[in-house]
Amino acid sequence: MNPRLAAAKALAAVLSGKASLNSSLPTQLDKVELRDRGLTQDLAFGTARWQPRLSALAAKLLQKPFKAADADVEALLLVGLYQLLYSRIPAHAAIGETVGCADKLKKPWAKSLLNAVLRRAQRESEALLAELEHDPVVRTAHPRWLQKALKAAWPEQWEAICAANNAHPPMILRVNRRHKTRDQYLQLLRDNGLEASACTFSQDGIVLAEAADVRALPGFAEGWISVQDEAAQLAADLLELAPGQRVLDACCAPGGKTCHILEVQPQLAGVIAVDLEAKRLVRVRENLERLGLSAELIAADGRETAQWWDGKPFQRILLDAPCSATGVIRRHPDIKLTRQADDIPALAALQGELLDALWPTLQVGGILLYATCSTLPTENTQVIEAFLARTSGARELDIAGQHGQQPPGLKQPHGRQLLAQEGGHDGFYYAKLIKIAAS
Repeated sequence: MNPRLAAAKALAAVLSGKASLNSSLPTQLDKVELRDRGLTQDLAFGTARWQPRLSALAAKLLQKPFKAADADVEALLLVGLYQLLYSRIPAHAAIGETVGCADKLKKPWAKSLLNAVLRRAQRESEALLAELEHDPVVRTAHPRWLQKALKAAWPEQWEAICAANNAHPPMILRVNRRHKTRDQYLQLLRDNGLEASACTFSQDGIVLAEAADVRALPGFAEGWISVQDEAAQLAADLLELAPGQRVLDACCAPGGKTCHILEVQPQLAGVIAVDLEAKRLVRVRENLERLGLSAELIAADGRETAQWWDGKPFQRILLDAPCSATGVIRRHPDIKLTRQADDIPALAALQGELLDALWPTLQVGGILLYATCSTLPTENTQVIEAFLARTSGARELDIAGQHGQQPPGLKQPHGRQLLAQEGGHDGFYYAKLIKIAAS
């Protein structure tokens, strides 16, 4: 299959609200020649990344909007515009190959439309975009609801947040301290001609100067390293793990933090890892097996503790709560297409329900670490504020810097917010709670 057609089909499912790229793209990649899969992925992710800008340009170029039944043609047009504006593909090839895909959609009428619009875009896109630049949706390539929410929450930083969301994310490794120190692995990378540097906040984190096939990196198969963003790596140390503790990792998939917890403290009494769907635990199990680690995996709704909790209290709980994922847009740019403003209050309610349900499973004196990969206060500091107000036995602990470092992120009324950094960590939020009495 033509990589442009594969990317458009994956995107059409997203535009129609039927899927995310994580679910729609793998099916299409299987139909593409191996040599074209990288291009297909770039076309799909790149088009999603710039969709708010590309759609605004398309609206200027089209006489009327597409019908819902023609989401595939709309996606194909956006893929064509992405090639013209953001790729090194020669314009004649971008236009010719994209127009040719209309036949495969069994919509030959679309050929003349695509050809005319893309050729006009080739001539006029610079002038048209200049006309549109006054609109922050076009300028930042963020949907209006999200652009407004970020501006309201972060009036000084919102444009830098948008720029970081539109940048390509760095590849960050987590060194398994059971096998190597970070300095040892950095030297191993240098010995193999790979440039890398230590992360600022995570003592196990390494940023690669250029992305690489992780399977080709030294010791990957042996479990020496994993791929995990620096912000996510902070959870294990913030939990203050100690031998003999029983730890709950709630909403654990894909298991990066579960594995890191076990790497950091090998003498735990046990780790229980819970996630809603059994199919999501497959990845957790694979990660544990590669690293030679063991945890009890349970497919259940974390709120329904009667169905999975054995009544024995936990000394530590990590609640990596379901959220809008607005802090990791650069890794999942289709969030701009799949998330809506109405999702945020519903997610905040779910987050509160999870906190209320899990709190009774925590031992007095135990610590619960609340985490999200969101940059919206509605899901973060406001959730914690409401929980503390209704939970008499809960107190907040300060999040201090590790190993002499400044604390990560920005101090909030409750917890700390990390904002996505170009070349650095993702957007993330942490709040640390201690149980001083049974409620």
